[in-house]
Amino acid sequence: VSTVVFQFVLFGVLAQRMGLGQFFVDIAAVIAGRYTGGLAKVSVVSSAFFGTISGSSIANTVSTGSLTIPNMKRMGYPGHLAGGVEAASSAGGQITPPIMGAAAFVMAEFLEVPYTTVVLAAIVPAAMHYIGVLSIVHFQAKRLGLKGMPENEIPRLLSVLMRGWPTVLPLIVLIYVLFSGYSPNMAAFWGITVALAVGILNPMHRIGMRDILDAAVTGVRYALAVGAVCAAIGIVVGVVNSTGLGFRLGFMVTNSARTIAEGILPLIDWFPLASFSLDSVTLLVSLILIAVTCILMGAGLPTTALYIMLATVAQPALGNLGVPPLASHLFVLYYGVISEITPPVCASAYAAAGIANANPFRTGISAFTLGIAKLLVPMVFVYSPAMLIVIESHFTWAAFISTTVSCAVGVFMISTSVAGYFLAPMPNVARAAMALAGVLLVAPGTTSDIYAAILAAPVVVQQFFASRREKAVKTEKVEA
Repeated sequence: VSTVVFQFVLFGVLAQRMGLGQFFVDIAAVIAGRYTGGLAKVSVVSSAFFGTISGSSIANTVSTGSLTIPNMKRMGYPGHLAGGVEAASSAGGQITPPIMGAAAFVMAEFLEVPYTTVVLAAIVPAAMHYIGVLSIVHFQAKRLGLKGMPENEIPRLLSVLMRGWPTVLPLIVLIYVLFSGYSPNMAAFWGITVALAVGILNPMHRIGMRDILDAAVTGVRYALAVGAVCAAIGIVVGVVNSTGLGFRLGFMVTNSARTIAEGILPLIDWFPLASFSLDSVTLLVSLILIAVTCILMGAGLPTTALYIMLATVAQPALGNLGVPPLASHLFVLYYGVISEITPPVCASAYAAAGIANANPFRTGISAFTLGIAKLLVPMVFVYSPAMLIVIESHFTWAAFISTTVSCAVGVFMISTSVAGYFLAPMPNVARAAMALAGVLLVAPGTTSDIYAAILAAPVVVQQFFASRREKAVKTEKVEA
């Protein structure tokens, strides 16, 4: 915390002060602003950009949300939805390389692997989260009839680049030093140094000594909050290590899961084309129990602190189940971060609700539904570690492509169900069928893909004809 986390927290605050956050918002507006639900997509893209350097999902929410949430409300988005979009996108920043809330560095130390290994492994799962958020945003905007940004409000790419290119230099330097093999401390040092130089010398967005001092104070406050929590968690970690509680918890989870699996297996063993074993059902039940534990234990904790605790307490249970170490560590991190948008303790959603002047609980529900992909993806890379790329014993190009494509399509299908719209408004039966089909498609395996196609086919046909009827009605109204 004192040598790595503090420096990256300070870098994120300085980068925001010297204009990098605004540059991200402007670039996101150029990329996504003109499309359906443009302002919400701007929020998703800008939060993804800023999340790569931010060590706190709450800081990410407040920084980009202060710009994006009022704009979304102005264009007709309900307050709880505007806040939910920002909270879900910002929480995704904690699983987005290269910084990942500074957890990437701690994870590399835990696993004794190069930092670049963790970053490469996290790329595809993070992309799946943003595919889910963008898809739900798009279809909800279609259902609500929300258009993109007016053409005159979309900034011109050339002017944005001319005005903001210096603000990207600190991030480029930081990433270059990181991937050159130097320590995170050295990368953060040079990132901060370049941020200060650009902030002082950049004539288009110059900062003064007061801005630098304010940024330093804010950075120290954020770091002290993380440090205080980590100090308390250090006691928990010490107790767990000295008593062997982590490994005992693993055996308790496995034994409980096996007992539950023995009761479930007779109920599902009759499915045609599917072959269930006691071990496979035990693994699934264990994963669900550990995921719920991670969400409950991670509630309200900063990313680095929750990862340290979960890696000590919950991760050994996955190790007992034969899950590869990198996959198990990412699993507990993902479900710990989900607590940021899981009611009733959803700190990021509460921060967004404050900006949106919306009901915090409704905002939390919106954020949770928007982040549904993050809830499913860890299960995928446990069953098919090929998604993580770097685990050589499990990686083949065929497995990677089939897992990634089916997961992306499954997330897309679930998004239509959540939004209640695909080509036309979806009835409840179609939504349920599409949700189940999406879950089956996300699950690795040919059999589940066949069941997904059988369930989805009637819904796609219904949506096609419903869309044609909708267009015919609109045409008649225009002619009348």
